[in-house]
Amino acid sequence: MPKVIYTFYQDNLVGSMLGFLRRRKLRELRESLNEELLMHIGDTPESVYGFLEGLIDRYRPDFIVHTGDLVDNVKLERRSDLSPLYLSGLRRLAKILKNSRARLFIVPGNEDDPKLLREFFGDSVVEPGTVVEIGGRRFALGHTWKEVRGLKVDFRLYGHNFKEIPNGLNAVLGVNFVFLPSGRVVRVGYPVGTDTMRGYKLWRGL
Repeated sequence: MPKVIYTFYQDNLVGSMLGFLRRRKLRELRESLNEELLMHIGDTPESVYGFLEGLIDRYRPDFIVHTGDLVDNVKLERRSDLSPLYLSGLRRLAKILKNSRARLFIVPGNEDDPKLLREFFGDSVVEPGTVVEIGGRRFALGHTWKEVRGLKVDFRLYGHNFKEIPNGLNAVLGVNFVFLPSGRVVRVGYPVGTDTMRGYKLWRGL
């Protein structure tokens, strides 16, 4: 597993206070290290868009990877009639990501509309299982862990459920920041209630 040097969650008052202190530490690392920064997100319901925008504004990542299910509160795979709601959320998130001026990599998830993703993100959309070199490190990009397992890379980025794999960073568990080329990893927990908005009633390994 990549070494996660800081992890914090905002599930109670103490967690929020620790989160504040560690976000400050993350900012100090960003300012003191002469390295590029990759931000990995995934399975994002609309309720976290403001939170993500705040992280982007604060830490200014050079690269952003989204490993699918961009509007995760809208389940297109089961409810295609919800496409207008999906489009509305996608438009909002696309504006946030494009305004970051980071280089984007977007992997379609099972709840996404690949055609709409390409309309909003163009060549930034990559197929699951794609391997890219970023900042001197090799990354496998997928929506599920099965799409990146076995690939010879430094990091396997994915989401979809709570499964953890060797050299894997799972965006369901938190927002992953990777400093490059050192490979230092910082994980920031999502706000409380995120899993509920994703439609998860309990932790699972599908």
